[in-house]
Amino acid sequence: MNEAELKSLIDVELISLDEPPAEKEAVIEHLLDLAVAAGRVSDREQALADLLAREEESTTGVGMGIGIPHAKTAGVDEPTLAFTRSGEGVDFGAMDDEPATLFFMILVPEASSDDHLQILSSLSRSLVHEETREKLHAAETPERVQEIVIEEVA
Repeated sequence: MNEAELKSLIDVELISLDEPPAEKEAVIEHLLDLAVAAGRVSDREQALADLLAREEESTTGVGMGIGIPHAKTAGVDEPTLAFTRSGEGVDFGAMDDEPATLFFMILVPEASSDDHLQILSSLSRSLVHEETREKLHAAETPERVQEIVIEEVA
């Protein structure tokens, strides 16, 4: 993905630096509500159902303090990436049993090819690096989070 596509994908409206709720499903709803508020979601209930169905298939707690709930859904018309973080951490069912503190939600239209897999792959590769995770924790503005994601994923 190029820089312009990434900037559109994770608009600053889709980034929250507020402490999210302490439960996994509530974090997913918090991220989804960012996308709703940004006008990215045409059907909140459908998008939520698809996200939760994906969670039931297997956890999206990938370890290293990262949760990446994601779904293909008829509830959105364009690829969307939302972000929040937690100082406390939330149990996301990761294989390393570490609570997640960084959360990215990926939603792509049902009709899209494998866009979400490309986004997921690029994001996962960048989040393996502790330095990237530390930058995301230290970011003081949504704009800085957006810059970090663009720098690391582009």
